[in-house]
Amino acid sequence: MTNIDEYWNKFIKDTGRSEEDRCAGDLNFEAKGFVGDELITLVLTDRKTAFFTSWATYAIDQEPLPVSGELYVVLDRADNPRCVIETQSVEIVPFNEVTWEMARLEGEDEDLGQWKERKQEYLEDEGAVLGFEFTPDIKLVFQTFKVVYKA
Repeated sequence: MTNIDEYWNKFIKDTGRSEEDRCAGDLNFEAKGFVGDELITLVLTDRKTAFFTSWATYAIDQEPLPVSGELYVVLDRADNPRCVIETQSVEIVPFNEVTWEMARLEGEDEDLGQWKERKQEYLEDEGAVLGFEFTPDIKLVFQTFKVVYKA
């Protein structure tokens, strides 16, 4: 049994959830410019309640889009489970239609301009690896979540 499985089982036991509830996967909030577990701290303190991923990533990997209600174990940089989050909403939005109200939920930037600059650089890097090009109207998957368990 992995440490993720052990953490999940503890989550089920501690919260009284059904043993039929399934973990949709694990997430690691790594980002360029962050060297430690700063993003985990933002999640654990409810300052980060959303994230964006490129729609192309799902299409290329032939993965289904997430759906509200899914549960994920969040890992730190050392791959230790730190919390369980529940997806609240999932929306497809073009990059050039992201509002500050949406972007600020990531908890990482001071304004929309800073978010756009950082996210564009990330998407250009990701596209170079996965084989897609950044365009101003590139589709993003915008997910909001809440922490439902910390131990």
